[in-house]
Amino acid sequence: MEIEFSMSTSDFEEFEATRQAMSEVMDALKDDTVIAVAVYGMGGVGKTTMVEQVGLRAQKCGIFQHVIMVVISQTPNLRNIQGTLADLLGLELKEETNVGRATRLKKEIMRRHKMLIVLDDIWERIDLSSIGIPSYDQLQNCNSKVLLTTRRLNVCHSMGTQSSIPLNILSEEDSWNLFAKKARKHLEKSTEFYDVARKVASECAGLPIALITVARAVGDKDLQEWKEAAERLEMAQPTNLDDKGDVYKCIKLSYDYLRDNDAKSCFLLCCLFPEDDDIPIESLLKYGLGKGLFRDVNTNQTIQKARAKMYMVVKYLVAANLLLNGIGDGYVRMHDVIRDMAMSIALSEDGHGFFVRTRRELRDWPINANDCYSAISLMENNISKLPKELVCSKLQILLLNRNADLKEISDSLFQSPNALRVLDISQTHISSLPPSFGLLSNLQALYVDYCNSRIDISILTKLKKLEILSMRGCDVKIFPIKIGHLTTLRILDVTGGRFDRVPSQVISKLHRLEELRMQCQFKGWRGKGAGGFYSVLFYKNAGFDELTGLSRLNHLHVSLAGSECLPKAIEFDPNW
Repeated sequence: MEIEFSMSTSDFEEFEATRQAMSEVMDALKDDTVIAVAVYGMGGVGKTTMVEQVGLRAQKCGIFQHVIMVVISQTPNLRNIQGTLADLLGLELKEETNVGRATRLKKEIMRRHKMLIVLDDIWERIDLSSIGIPSYDQLQNCNSKVLLTTRRLNVCHSMGTQSSIPLNILSEEDSWNLFAKKARKHLEKSTEFYDVARKVASECAGLPIALITVARAVGDKDLQEWKEAAERLEMAQPTNLDDKGDVYKCIKLSYDYLRDNDAKSCFLLCCLFPEDDDIPIESLLKYGLGKGLFRDVNTNQTIQKARAKMYMVVKYLVAANLLLNGIGDGYVRMHDVIRDMAMSIALSEDGHGFFVRTRRELRDWPINANDCYSAISLMENNISKLPKELVCSKLQILLLNRNADLKEISDSLFQSPNALRVLDISQTHISSLPPSFGLLSNLQALYVDYCNSRIDISILTKLKKLEILSMRGCDVKIFPIKIGHLTTLRILDVTGGRFDRVPSQVISKLHRLEELRMQCQFKGWRGKGAGGFYSVLFYKNAGFDELTGLSRLNHLHVSLAGSECLPKAIEFDPNW
């Protein structure tokens, strides 16, 4: 059985440094006495891309029958890593404990032969057996090996690798060739750009990620802007980012050259998601809208236009090498080095300080999550209790989603003045919203997806600026009548709801609604029977014709039992 994983040869470029390292890695993988191989080098030097190519070549030439790759990251999440491995192996892990899952994975890996397991981005020693990877002796018995990448040589030693291979920065000439190619500009010696371009390239310190990002940032600029870029890079002050100073100044230059504030804000929003995650562009859109992105001077700016602009911005950021394409058309990723730099940029920007502790297995609210931040992201932790009062007057975005142990919010949490615009408590076990919730006068986007609770929506009627409400998977039998009072809503998503009834004259009150997503078990839209009277069964439910009165509605996603509930005639052509 051959296992595929996301690799592409189209963008891979070989240089002297990569050729030398790849040759050494391939030799080590062919050596029967070597079971664990490591590649180490600076962040942004191209380790991940290189080992992807190694995996492809090793499988193609028959050294291994199977190749699987998983990212460990700076903050490893054991369960997620096990889940990724299981997906790649075609396993369904039903075991509850991590130990049980590890045992199952280990048996499956040992059952197969000639497997290369690539562990990318390791920051410190990790116990492979706790993940489900067999010992080196066991791997040798089934002709399998481990290939890991890290920034630190001492990690190679602590992991007991038999071969540790450096991936060095590019030579001056290779750096120049890569830079000139990505700048897409004629940079021959005869041109006036040549000298200044060489100077800009030299400031990128031989790091491919910096060379590509800067080249794309300045490629279409005029000569004066090239000179200013060279001066900025040369004069950039050292940072406290250890060996990341050269990368930081390059990413900061690229960030500053972004064409508008929407692109900059979208880029920084990506920091709020866990490291190495595939980021849903729809989530970026909804968080961005809540924060105030894509607000045209023209107040008729629609969600549809904002979505189109978001996809254009994402495409632009990918072209600028600040984002990477994700697992599909609707996802993007952020290189861990770019993410580190973006976090630093966010901290340095006035009003944009971000506090991000995602996927850290935190159990308590961090003490230093304080008033100086405009965004706090604590996604995917084990937080069970929030502070009694949140004193963060500058806070605009609070992301607490996927904290399964979180069951309650104190009555006074939002008592202090705040500027909160986006709140996500999805996939928690919060059962009720406190009275202080009504004080969130600036809240524009609220997410309570899959909370496994019956949250009383009546408190939301005090939120006069709420534009986005997402209640996916809500466990209520009757569609909340109070939603009809949320007349500022532009997006309502109740996908997966368990409604038996949707009362009439509720949705029809949402005159500003642009998107309605109701793909759920409710299919009882009121229709007309054979005698021209409304069906007795559904007489208490909303009629589908009520939706035709929502003139701004342009995205409709509902479940229907049949076509009989559709209106026979309407006064205008709906956008949906």
